[in-house]
Amino acid sequence: MPKLCILCLRSLVFMITFSKIMFAATSRTYPADIQVLKDLKNGLDQNSIASGSCLSSWDFSFDPCDNIFSDHFTCGLRCDRVVSGSARVTEITIDPVGYSGSLNSTSWNLPYLQILDISDNSFSGSIPDYLSNLTRLRRLCLSGNSLSGEIPAALGSLSHLEELYLDNNHLHGPIPSSFNNLTRLKRLEIQQNDISGEFPDLGSLKNLYFLDASDNNISGGVPATLPESLVELSIRNNKLGGNIPENIGRMGFLQVLDLSHNILSGAILSVLFDHPSLEQLTLSYNNFSFLQIPGNMGLNSNIIALDLSYNQLRGFLPAFMASMPKLSALSLEHNKFTGMIPAHYALKAANAIPGNSNTSSFERLLLGGNYLFGPIPGPFLGLKPGSAEVSLVDNCLYRCPDAFFFCKGGNQKSLVDCKSFGPSIP
Repeated sequence: MPKLCILCLRSLVFMITFSKIMFAATSRTYPADIQVLKDLKNGLDQNSIASGSCLSSWDFSFDPCDNIFSDHFTCGLRCDRVVSGSARVTEITIDPVGYSGSLNSTSWNLPYLQILDISDNSFSGSIPDYLSNLTRLRRLCLSGNSLSGEIPAALGSLSHLEELYLDNNHLHGPIPSSFNNLTRLKRLEIQQNDISGEFPDLGSLKNLYFLDASDNNISGGVPATLPESLVELSIRNNKLGGNIPENIGRMGFLQVLDLSHNILSGAILSVLFDHPSLEQLTLSYNNFSFLQIPGNMGLNSNIIALDLSYNQLRGFLPAFMASMPKLSALSLEHNKFTGMIPAHYALKAANAIPGNSNTSSFERLLLGGNYLFGPIPGPFLGLKPGSAEVSLVDNCLYRCPDAFFFCKGGNQKSLVDCKSFGPSIP
């Protein structure tokens, strides 16, 4: 072998050996980080740590962060920060295999941790205040466990937090007012718990774009101090009462609003139909009694799906809804609408609105459970099964036989019921 090649080979071997030595010298996990990992594992029901799972690989006879030049790999951990010659744990993301146990077995003294994700397991007990020690945390995901107790106010001190998932647990008590300090928060999911009390002021969360607090016991009114940055807001299935606040129209980025299954009342505001970005509006299962007609008759609306079913809405069917250019799914079922079905509803269902090629047709039109009367508008009669989902059952229509698919699934109301509702019904 030529001398030059031998020298090159020796240099390469030296570089690899030197790299291994240097990494070994700088990759030793900080002892306090190792202790937190040990405490976390020891706090679990050892029978829930299945063979082949991430936590079964946490063998502390090896350095947890030293896995680049080693045959041993510690699953569920990431160490990409070296401080004063020691590797620091920056991420814990364990697999959803049903680990059970407590989060209170450790101090959570991991100052460089950015992501903690233990979702979809069976952790129980309370959320420890010690999580406030995770001062650099950006993402905290505890969803899909069996955690109980109140949400600790200490979480409000996690000033770097961008995503917080506490959903699908057994948490109760109020939403901490300290959450208003989470000014970097972008996503908050607390749905499917037993959270109660009124919404705190969250107006300082200028980066929050997603908030889901559905399926709880939250009371009071729809909060008037929600961030205008919200894109999606869902507070479905709670105990919210009162009216929808007018300033909801100032949420200029809002695309999805779901306030269904509450006890809201009063008017459905016209600003919702004039909204510049709203695409999906769900207000079903409330006590709304009337709706305001938008000034532009809905011609500038971006709403695609609108569900106002199971309310106390009265009067004639709102004609402007047939003019909303993008509306393709409309449910007005189980209200107290009366009068005849506007011809434009039938034309939109049949995709036959003249001169409106840019107007979406109704793919779903549910009008059952009202007090609509008169004949079925002609364009409905040409609809074929499968062309659109249409229901006219449980009304006061002159004739709606099962031969028409939109009349199947329920009879028309009796003449006695129709006459008892109001003098306008013949």
